[in-house]
Amino acid sequence: MNFNIRELMSKDTTITFDQSIDMNRVIEGRPDITYISPVKVELVVRPEMGGVIDVRGELNAELKLQCSRCLTPFAKSYVIPFHERFKLADSPEEAEADEDFEFVSEERVDLTPYMEAEMYMNLPYAPLCDEDCQGLCPTCGNNRNDKPCGCSNEKIDPRLAALQDFFKKD
Repeated sequence: MNFNIRELMSKDTTITFDQSIDMNRVIEGRPDITYISPVKVELVVRPEMGGVIDVRGELNAELKLQCSRCLTPFAKSYVIPFHERFKLADSPEEAEADEDFEFVSEERVDLTPYMEAEMYMNLPYAPLCDEDCQGLCPTCGNNRNDKPCGCSNEKIDPRLAALQDFFKKD
């Protein structure tokens, strides 16, 4: 998905992108994400005053993940808003001065790296099948969401273990 900044500014037209792209590179090295569907991209690219190109829209993807607490596989849909503003940089100093724009040195802009970065930043750090997921029992390994196991998971500080029976009466 490319556009030419000078051409868009001179014609004062709007471009729309409505297509699906492969973003499997985004999930490489993530064992907790097993699948990402082709990402449906809906973007509107329009010129603004001052040589700025505004790109807005959203990215839609279906992911198959593994819960970080109970290791259960689950699927989740993500709708990620996308907004970037591009401007042609006349000099390197200008690019460092303003953080409101993505300054580019080439007239042709490829949106794919920006979309991949946005998708990557919105992936869950530790995916959960449910906010109230109980996870696995550290003693027996049972999934506590399915049924309680009854294991005592009370941790006693080993330095105080000798005092455990101190207050017990015979």
